[in-house]
Amino acid sequence: MPPPLPPSPSSSRETAGRVAAGALCKDLLRRLGIEVGSFVISIGSAEVPKELIEGRSFRELFEAAEKSEVRIPVLDEEVEERFKREIDEAKAKGESLGGVFVVYATGVPVGLGSHTQWDKRLDGRIAQALMSIQAIKGVEIGLGFEAARLPGSKVHDEIFYSEEKGFYRLTNNAGGIEGGITNGEPVVVKAAMKPIPTLYKPLRSVDLRTKEPFEASIERSDVCAVPAAAVVGEAMLAITLAGALLEKFPADSFEELQRALNETQVY
Repeated sequence: MPPPLPPSPSSSRETAGRVAAGALCKDLLRRLGIEVGSFVISIGSAEVPKELIEGRSFRELFEAAEKSEVRIPVLDEEVEERFKREIDEAKAKGESLGGVFVVYATGVPVGLGSHTQWDKRLDGRIAQALMSIQAIKGVEIGLGFEAARLPGSKVHDEIFYSEEKGFYRLTNNAGGIEGGITNGEPVVVKAAMKPIPTLYKPLRSVDLRTKEPFEASIERSDVCAVPAAAVVGEAMLAITLAGALLEKFPADSFEELQRALNETQVY
């Protein structure tokens, strides 16, 4: 008789429901001028060169990712092949790979979230939503951990004003959220996904009944789920932003919500 297996973790199939709900939220946000998207920036040791991303709009990066088999934001065959080769080599070794993806939202109005309650801070709610996705082990908003290595003058976003733009910033190190509240800049979040735990090269474990050494079971498994997780990340960001929007502007119809949003005077 095979040894008893421990309770299995929540299946990623559960995220199908999140993606479906997120699609509805994305549609609502899109009709209000808020665009949500995602793209992959690393899988294993393969990374998208920063110079291929800098200076390009989120819309351009998202559209490129939608055409990529690994959802990277560049239409570069050499970079794409590097990512595919990383996955193929891991598969040949019986390994699995994690990676990092970016989720973003543009057109987000000022003032979503709250600074008065810890559980209403929008950055905290977004981090929780992303961390709730299976295998996500780290979340950064804006500069994230990089901000801890820089002096304040290199971290905080300076504020400017013009008649055309009103108040604006030239940088977005805060990732669109300051003090738990959106500041009008794009919301930018990175999420780190660990490698899938089901390996074709089983790791050592222990039989729960006999306490004797035992090799983990071999199950059918993908090598890498980072591109798929990025889509789930889009859904979770959309769900969180839609919730924060409806809290700020409660309405009984879309028309009422749109009117309340349009009539809000920023600053």
